[in-house]
Amino acid sequence: MLAALLYGKENLRLETVADPTPKKGEVVIQVEAATTCGTDLKVWRRGGHAKMLKPPTLFGHEAAGQIVAIGEGVTGWQIGDRVVANNSAPCMNCFFCQRQEYSLCPNLTWNNGTFAEYLKIPAPIVEHNLLPIPEDLPYELAAMTEPLACVLHGAARSNVKPGDRVVVLGDGAIGLMFVAKLAHDLGAEVLLFGGNDDRLEIGQKLGAAQTFNYRQLPDIPTLVKEFTDGWGADVVIEATGLPSVWETAIACARPGATVNLFGGCPRDTTITVNTEQLHYSELTLKGVFHNTPEFVRAALSLIASRRIPFELLISEQRPLQDLEAVFCDMRSRKVIKVAMIP
Repeated sequence: MLAALLYGKENLRLETVADPTPKKGEVVIQVEAATTCGTDLKVWRRGGHAKMLKPPTLFGHEAAGQIVAIGEGVTGWQIGDRVVANNSAPCMNCFFCQRQEYSLCPNLTWNNGTFAEYLKIPAPIVEHNLLPIPEDLPYELAAMTEPLACVLHGAARSNVKPGDRVVVLGDGAIGLMFVAKLAHDLGAEVLLFGGNDDRLEIGQKLGAAQTFNYRQLPDIPTLVKEFTDGWGADVVIEATGLPSVWETAIACARPGATVNLFGGCPRDTTITVNTEQLHYSELTLKGVFHNTPEFVRAALSLIASRRIPFELLISEQRPLQDLEAVFCDMRSRKVIKVAMIP
């Protein structure tokens, strides 16, 4: 089959590799749509990921398709079933899993390789995070289950209440998904900050009350205070993965606020926190990572409900042969998500 392999920093190659064969407990799907992700972009630019993969490796982690092969011992699935698989599954046995803190499981089974004609699903994912897709749901929408599951996990940990004024920093797919979830389902008043006017317009369509292009602003925290009676936001979501923006997020928070530092920064980076503000303003700073089986199911259900137009996040469809060009377009912020059609 044709597949994309990551060899290092911005070193992505399309190669012919052996078709996958399912072992005990595994299935193989024919990939009908694989969506690109901001995490994929960061991994491509950085040449690796601390948790998910180590080059050289098959690449990509968001996909939906049809089951074409079933391994020994797999029950409940048939050839031809339309499915989406999360890119991980917890072990269910460790210290953290016993406390239902599944995203902290040190034994997570990771799966990469969605930018290919076929994808093998490991047994733990088949058991815990392989889900059927409704017949009327397009594959490219179902493929966004994994990132939305991460967003739902992040939203649940952010202490958002109806009517809260929430700042979202970042107009990538994750930031825009946060806007949709917080505005539509949690009744928050969302202020979205980003650097691309087209994306900010999509943010408005997804429910943002106000949008701002940070390139035209001298001081984001001061503007936030102007829109929040001088106090700052009730909740701040950082969705860029830049240490400087983590610090901006903290500066935007009112006393008593929750700051969700959601975007993963490069390895070995640090930030500076004003201890007086942290202590006397009783801030809650949270790092929230990945997803759990509960939120994988909730994400697919939300997408399938069609209550939120997540199709706005898919800029276009492209063949697998265009993958490197697509990542160049993502780097220059010409597209948000692209559905690769193997």
